[in-house]
Amino acid sequence: MSSLSDVLLIAAVVVLVVARQFRAQRVAAGGRRPYVLPAVLVLLALRQPGLLGAHDRPLSLALLGVELVVGVVMGAGWAWTSRLWTEPDGTVWSKGTRATLAVWGAGIAVRLGLMGAGALLGVHQGSGALMLSLAASVLVRQATLTWRVRTAAAAAGGDGSRGEGTSSGGGAPYGGGVASAPWKDRV
Repeated sequence: MSSLSDVLLIAAVVVLVVARQFRAQRVAAGGRRPYVLPAVLVLLALRQPGLLGAHDRPLSLALLGVELVVGVVMGAGWAWTSRLWTEPDGTVWSKGTRATLAVWGAGIAVRLGLMGAGALLGVHQGSGALMLSLAASVLVRQATLTWRVRTAAAAAGGDGSRGEGTSSGGGAPYGGGVASAPWKDRV
């Protein structure tokens, strides 16, 4: 993939992911769907030649590690700033808040800073590092949202695993045990 197509792909993924977070969306009930985008990003990143810079591998590896840590922190912040609520039918919904937008802005600023630092140090960072970091963000967000939903369901008197209804992913929806006690999460 050329660098222009990498940039366009990354920009499209970021726009898609950010835009989706500011619309109410049902939290997926397991299955493979939440893992498709991160898997595609990881595969594309690993196919990139020069994921690690050829000249200074230790420094390149350190920058990649920092990029992944930024992705993990951003994914956790993203999930913790998302508002969650359960509808009377037991489905759980999520929507980003202004704080979510701030997390995205800070994450992008830190990533741009890392790219600048890499350029100053003479370390080439390809788009693969950014793709891996974005994949980490999406995975951590999904795991954190799942944990939040199950914790809230348990606190509301359900175990979060009863099969009251189904969703597109099959099986019980998250928060299925709280269908009789709708809740809204404040951020």
